Amino acid sequence: MSRRDSTNSSLSGASTDEPLLIPAEQQSLVHNEARPSTQRQTATDQERAEMIAELKYGAESVLSLVKPVSFTMIVVIATIRSVAYFSTHNTQMAYAPMRETDDESAGDRFSGALINVLIILCVLITMTFLLVLLYKYRCYRAIHGWLLVSSVLLLFFFSGLYLFEVLDAHNLPLDWFTAAMLVWNFGCGGVMAIHWKGPLMMQQGYLVTISGLMALILIKNLPDWTTWMLLAMVAVYDLFAVLCPGGPLKMLVETAQERDEPLFPALIYSSTMIWMAVGMAGGSAGKYQKLGEDEVEEAEQESRDVDSFAPADHTTNNEAYVAMTSPVRDAQQQPEYDEEEEDAGGIKLGLGDFIFYSVLVGKAATTGDYGTIAACYVAIIIGLVCTLFILSVFQKALPALPISIAFGLVFYFATSAIISPCFAQLALRQTFV
Repeated sequence: MSRRDSTNSSLSGASTDEPLLIPAEQQSLVHNEARPSTQRQTATDQERAEMIAELKYGAESVLSLVKPVSFTMIVVIATIRSVAYFSTHNTQMAYAPMRETDDESAGDRFSGALINVLIILCVLITMTFLLVLLYKYRCYRAIHGWLLVSSVLLLFFFSGLYLFEVLDAHNLPLDWFTAAMLVWNFGCGGVMAIHWKGPLMMQQGYLVTISGLMALILIKNLPDWTTWMLLAMVAVYDLFAVLCPGGPLKMLVETAQERDEPLFPALIYSSTMIWMAVGMAGGSAGKYQKLGEDEVEEAEQESRDVDSFAPADHTTNNEAYVAMTSPVRDAQQQPEYDEEEEDAGGIKLGLGDFIFYSVLVGKAATTGDYGTIAACYVAIIIGLVCTLFILSVFQKALPALPISIAFGLVFYFATSAIISPCFAQLALRQTFV
């Protein structure tokens, strides 16, 4: 049997415990052909055990995303309910020049919100395509600088603002020197964990913090109608950006797959570590750094044989993709460089999803109706689980916003406009259903 025939025939099975450079399916097929029937039965039992382990891994992967998303939304809700500064609209973003007043008609508010959303979307699309171009032409230093400046602003300036507002809201005393040292150490630790290397839980904690701070900034600085319209339009844009052939995020994911490179940790929340032992500019060379020249050539040939028959957006059993809106998100299984490197498989979720999920529940929290808040939270979690289920079926990059945002908007307006007033009238009339 030729190498190509063997590889083509092996695509029907999967095993994720084999070495990375040689497809596990091919190794399993070769071994099974040489085994007697009793050994094949043993192999079948092992495959069943691996299938059960995969089911458990899938459940753990879902929980590994549901927990940080829930934590981010809970922190935003608690902040909105306890710190009045973030729920008052005394400032406005430069990207949303049209203001809303109470004496305006519904038509004026709608037109003003539409103008604001179009401006924000134009900025979002422009910056996303700029990021794609920088990544395509390997301008990694420019991207790192861009992300570093954004992280510094959030980790130092906005975290300091958050600390001072929380202290002021709860009337807690703290001297300026201690506050400055807290902000400085917090910011430096975040820059190290996100842009260099640190413990996985530390990196995850900082990414969740950044998402929550950004959500609070948007809630405070965007008018009400603009916020709701922006959530709907961003969910629609997410579909185009990820699924359409010319979508910027689809192009970014495909480019990363072709180069066998991860995207930047500052853009993605990962349930596992995604650091590379070799710089990104090294490309696939680092992948074979421990092999001899003959092994490199053979492994590359096998990889080409598999790629020629696999789908364009194929993934292995231990990797999954959930695409983001902005900033960009991706997921990719990384090769094992040494024993100290952690597995990079699992599901990755972009920080843009964390931000817009939190904006939706945070905006619901400004109403003060806990029934509406709970409905939006449950709707987002249900949408996220549905997205992950679809992801497990199609095994390709998917937008994580549309289903969750659609459920959240429907639950918000249905609860705030119908269910909550209905229950209020029942309670007022002392009617029990």
